Amino acid sequence: MTQTNSLTPDAQLDLRGTPCPINFVRTKLRLEQMAPGSLLEVWLDGGEPIEQVPDSLTMAGYNIEQIKDCSGFFSLQVRRPVTVQ
Repeated sequence: MTQTNSLTPDAQLDLRGTPCPINFVRTKLRLEQMAPGSLLEVWLDGGEPIEQVPDSLTMAGYNIEQIKDCSGFFSLQVRRPVTVQ
């Protein structure tokens, strides 16, 4: 059974109020603790965090599944790849 509109995260990380690059480091560390293929939902502030973190995660080999504007913060859903590059 696959859902097309909503992705159910395996874990959630609230990094609102966390400055760059600490929010990227915390996100990456949390993803490394998760099983391959797991989905992590990260809450980020607008501006630099939502501009920088998704790009940095993509460059590190993670898959951005969704970015959603939640009015006041952004919800970023990122998946740990099944195979590490």
